[in-house]
Amino acid sequence: MTKPRIMACAAALMLLALPAQAACYADYKAKQDNPLRLHYGTIRIDGNACNPGAAAAQIRQRIARDGWTLLNVLGVFDESGLAERKASAGQFHLRY
Repeated sequence: MTKPRIMACAAALMLLALPAQAACYADYKAKQDNPLRLHYGTIRIDGNACNPGAAAAQIRQRIARDGWTLLNVLGVFDESGLAERKASAGQFHLRY
């Protein structure tokens, strides 16, 4: 095998060995005005935005479609945190 082929095979094996990117979720609070309505929700975050600051932009855009304004992002977490938040989020669990 030639050196370039060996290098290409080694690179391919290294890529296969990388762990899959874990799913990222956030929980947040939002409001609507006139009349005032509040909600707590959970949302899946796309891409590499798995921090509260970057997640806020995604959340803000998605919930705005239904007239909601983001108040704050409480945190980000992986799939293991979904079950404990499902009851609290109710109808807003993974809605957006």
